[in-house]
Parts: sequence; C-alpha cells; structure tokens
Amino acid sequence: MTRLRPVLALTGAELRRFLRDRSNIFFVFIFPLLLVVVIGAQFGSGSSSGRVSIAGEDGPLRRAVVAALQSDRTSVASGDWGDIVEEVSRGRTTVGLQIPDGANAAFAAGQPVELEMLPSSQSAAMAVQQAVRAAIEQVQLDGAQISALVSRGVPPEAAAESITAARSHVTAPTVRVEDVDRLAQEFSGLGQFDLGASSMVLLFTFLSSLTGATTLIQARRQGVIARALAAPVSTSQVLLGQAAGRFTIALFQAVYIVVATGILFGVDWGSPWLTGLVLISFSAVSAGAAMVLGAVLDNEGAASGIGVGVGLVLAGLGGGMVPLELFTDTLRSVSKVTPHSWAYEAFAEIQRHDASFVDILPQLGALTGMAVVALVVGAWALRRSVARAM
Repeated sequence: MTRLRPVLALTGAELRRFLRDRSNIFFVFIFPLLLVVVIGAQFGSGSSSGRVSIAGEDGPLRRAVVAALQSDRTSVASGDWGDIVEEVSRGRTTVGLQIPDGANAAFAAGQPVELEMLPSSQSAAMAVQQAVRAAIEQVQLDGAQISALVSRGVPPEAAAESITAARSHVTAPTVRVEDVDRLAQEFSGLGQFDLGASSMVLLFTFLSSLTGATTLIQARRQGVIARALAAPVSTSQVLLGQAAGRFTIALFQAVYIVVATGILFGVDWGSPWLTGLVLISFSAVSAGAAMVLGAVLDNEGAASGIGVGVGLVLAGLGGGMVPLELFTDTLRSVSKVTPHSWAYEAFAEIQRHDASFVDILPQLGALTGMAVVALVVGAWALRRSVARAM
C-alpha cells in the first residue's frame, strides 16, 4: 500500500488538474449529451414518424385529421400558413397542410373538400404524405358512415356513438413485417438514443484523453515530474502515476456518458460488467495514446490541435461518427486499425445481440493488445523526455 500511495497521489492530481480546466465543463459534461440528443432525434429508431403543421379553419374536420395523425405517432403542430411554408422550406416541418375556409361546413354537408398539402425535401416526406392521405381517408370514411346512418333516421350523435361501439367489437387486421434487409435487421430493436450514445462514448473518451495530454506537457515544462523524481519516489511509480492519471480521465469521461445517457435517455447498455470491460480496455488505449502525445510534443496548443484532429479522424474511421454497417467492405477492413472499430463492434454485440464474454473476446483481445502497446510506448517516450530535461 505504501508503494501505491505516490501513484494514487499523482493520479488524483492529474484528474483534479483536468477538471480544473473550465472549458472541460462544457466539452466533457454537456456537449456529448447534446450530440446524443441530436443524433437520436434525427436517426433514432424510436423517433416520431414525422412532423405535420396544419393551418386554416378550425372545426370538426381539422380536429378529426389531427386525431387520426396523432394515433399514427405523427407529430402535429399548428400555425399560420405563411410561417408553415417557411418551416417546410427550412426543413423544420415535414409536411404542411392547409384547410381552407368553409371546409368544415362542406365536410359536414358531405360535399367535396380540397386541402392543400406542401411536402418538404426531407427523406421522410413521402412517408409522411402517405400518412396524411391515410388520415384524411379515414376521416372521410368515418363521415360517410355517419352520413349513411343519419340518412336512415339515426341522430348524428347516436350514429357516431354506434360506429365507435361497433369498432370496439371488430378485430382490426394486423400486418407482420419481417426485415429481409441486412441493415434493417442489424439496427432492429435499438432504442432512439442507443446508437448515438455508444458512438459518443468512443468519440469523447478518446478526445478527452488526447486533449488532456496538455496537462502532461505542463507537468513536464513546469518541473512537476522532475520534483516528483527528486522525492523518495521511483521512476516507475511516477510513470505509473501518469499512466493511471490518463486512464482515470478517460474512464471518468466514458462512465459519465454511460450513466448519464442511461438515466436521462433510457439507453440500454446491455450487460453492465461486459460494458465495463469494454470501457476499461478502450480507456486504457486512450490513456496510452495521450501519454505518447504528451511525451512527444512540448507545446500545449499544438498538442490540443493534433489531439482533436487525430481523435476526429480515428473516430470517423472507426464508427464513432457513422455506423460501421454503412461502410464498404474495404473501408470496414481499414477501420480495424482503430480501437474505435473494435469497441464499436463490442458495444453492438452487447446492446443488440445480448453477447456473452466469449462473444466479445476477440474485440477485448484487440483492445487489450492496443492498450499494452500504447502504454509501453507512452511510458518509454515519457521516460526519455524526462531524462532529456534532466
């Protein structure tokens, strides 16, 4: 325990130094969660099926269309037609629908009604248009059924109640859809924020580690490491303390994103202990890369810029920005050089396929090998830089 005390002291000092940087408050705690929300809102499988904005005369027709759309999980908003046209042009609304004056009276009288529909250029516009048409047809059918009963002498209110009661005794037809597309099968069952959360863990854990390498450069330049070596502390303990500090920073970022997304967005991370093993191994790789960067460079600004650049490139190549399933076979093979790719595959197995330890053993083995190489090279480079300074 006595030998570990200096290591723990150095580890705690590095973590405090990292958290003391006020810019990290946004980039470590807030920005990752914002990106999870953005990705989930755009691409999450649990997101709504579109947004329809309705303008025009209020009345039974409009209320019936809104109710039919909402029952189909379509988000419905209202506003002036001029504002809706602008929202559609900017992509904020999928489809705009205008109900002209007099439409409600014509609908009640069983006369034809012309509605104006304005689709956007979004990829979901065609599906939302079809949902709007289906909702209007449903409202039209309901009106026709009520009119038929009214023509037979049934009061309108009693006709509506009779149709509602009749539907409760009829089993609606069901449609079973089986995905034959490989991508559809791969992403089936994912929650709205699951994919974005796992990608952000990889992106920000590595980025936070590399940008945190600036504290190692400061420690070298300000003589903190040299003073530590002057104390009754061995070189191995100092190097281990620095490595543990980088590892703690990386693991802190990873665990924070996992816990926060699980609590705030209900992200299903699968087996906690398997997810923990992936986080530990990936954090170890990140720590080794940060040590290499902090030992080789002598300028904090250059280290921060290179760290961000390298982190973004590796994340993009390894599935931290675009799912690996969308890569070509050649690019998928190239991505194997990044730790992000192996961690992405491990998370995919755990989250989507309830993988066991044996199932993710290849990914854990690759990450562990990368971590050992990165930490050994980082310790060697740091030892050389300290020796040159002395």
